Amino acid sequence: MEAVDSLQQKNGRREFLKYLLTGGITGFCAALLYPLISYLKPPEQNEVAVSSVSAGKISDIEKESGKIIRFGNKPVILIRTADDKLLAFDAVCTHLDCTVQYKKEMGVIWCACHNGKYDLTGRNISGPPPKPLQPYRVILKGEEIYISKLT
Repeated sequence: MEAVDSLQQKNGRREFLKYLLTGGITGFCAALLYPLISYLKPPEQNEVAVSSVSAGKISDIEKESGKIIRFGNKPVILIRTADDKLLAFDAVCTHLDCTVQYKKEMGVIWCACHNGKYDLTGRNISGPPPKPLQPYRVILKGEEIYISKLT
């Protein structure tokens, strides 16, 4: 009878130590992983309310080229065509939010992520993008280029 009580007491201590060690190891792992996961998750950025930005001087942009301009927190692509027409579109692909670029040799706005292509009106012409790019208004005042949202 005493041997059975002694055995139950040892098993009770073992179970207690097992729970204590399991809890300690779990807490230690959580203490290591939480900062790592927090570091890898990008911080949220508030939207900056901007209605118009200066894109520089027209002499800074070569013919048949594109330039990425910051419009608040978002990138906008400014394109100068061969006939000196200035176009601006949202530079974020509508497929997976990659940044697009102007390809002079193809005459299109191109997304490198999945080979999505847009024409110079912003309309998607090939690849996986589901929607066209949002256009912006380009205003030329003297030599200075301004980009603003369409109203």
